[in-house]
Amino acid sequence: MVPVLSQLAWFDISDPESPELDELATRFGLHELQIEDCRHRPQRPKTEEHDHYIFTVLKHIHDDSELEFDDIDLFLGRDFLISVRSADAGVIETVRARAGEEDVDRLDRLFYMIVDQIVDGYEPVLDKLADEISEIEDVVLDRPDPETLARIFSLKRKLVEFRRIAGGMREVVNSLVRREKGLVGDDLDPYFRDIYDHIIRTVDLIETYRDLLSGALDIYLSAVANRTNEVMKVLTIWGTVALPLVIITGFFGMNLRLPWVNSPHGTDYAVALMAISTISVLVYFKMKRWF
Repeated sequence: MVPVLSQLAWFDISDPESPELDELATRFGLHELQIEDCRHRPQRPKTEEHDHYIFTVLKHIHDDSELEFDDIDLFLGRDFLISVRSADAGVIETVRARAGEEDVDRLDRLFYMIVDQIVDGYEPVLDKLADEISEIEDVVLDRPDPETLARIFSLKRKLVEFRRIAGGMREVVNSLVRREKGLVGDDLDPYFRDIYDHIIRTVDLIETYRDLLSGALDIYLSAVANRTNEVMKVLTIWGTVALPLVIITGFFGMNLRLPWVNSPHGTDYAVALMAISTISVLVYFKMKRWF
């Protein structure tokens, strides 16, 4: 199999089911359980150290819009680097171009560049989530409709998954930082600490966004409750205003001898009485500041 870079033994497997992976496993003595992890996806982010190589499972964002993650598996030895991925080659292609420009001649630095590129891919997604949450906060008061509620719950589910992935990646990078005098050079420790800082920031932002969404959900429920209260208040006011009219019309509808029965202005008096009672109720409500 031909290496990705001519000067380094970096082998990239774009299909985990490929027999080339078995050939490399036999050639470099890779454990069969880790080959199985490469083929049975998804796996949790993790890193495992063996006598002559490090096995790491990383999570890169495969689909920004749906926040879907895919595995990139790395085997780092003293004289080889193997990356196992799906058909999505964006991360690998970017690292290969960057390594060619910087004339990288160390496998551990290539390993660092892949991890760094994956973690850097989280930031644009965080920016999109921030914009979407800001948009939800703008509309949740004005238009608290079911579509907004569905967006809130959808984003909360995405953030829960993102938080799980970012937490696992944090542990992976932390274990790489703590490793001493291994396959990763000590001179790369500051770079991995920088990646670790980015992961910590990612986790903090996810927690912040989850709190903002929870607040938006509370605002949504309050807005719906307030709107319901406003409707009920209006209905109550009109029902109360109509109550004297019902009483008066019911009173004059009785088959008894009533005032103004023989008066030519009886209808006018009844209408005036209903108008006065309605105005009196409205004035009372206004004095009580009920509307």
